[in-house]
Amino acid sequence: MLNDYGMVCSKSRKGNCWNNAPMESFFGTLKTESLHRIDFVFREEARRAVFDSIEVFYSRKRMHVVFDYASPTEFKKLAEVA
Repeated sequence: MLNDYGMVCSKSRKGNCWNNAPMESFFGTLKTESLHRIDFVFREEARRAVFDSIEVFYSRKRMHVVFDYASPTEFKKLAEVA
């Protein structure tokens, strides 16, 4: 099926699941913090909710440990000043 759509399978060596861990973590956070227990009637509602969760909350407001408890947007601004 991947070939039918012109896609290349992304897999690491057998038994090595590290390449999937960041996305699993991100989608887990997205589901638990933003989309949990919401029943969408229309696809457009879900699209808007995901966009708002990522662009408004996750990138601009949510603090990340890896960025010394700053949001990605704040961290980027601090990096540009330094």
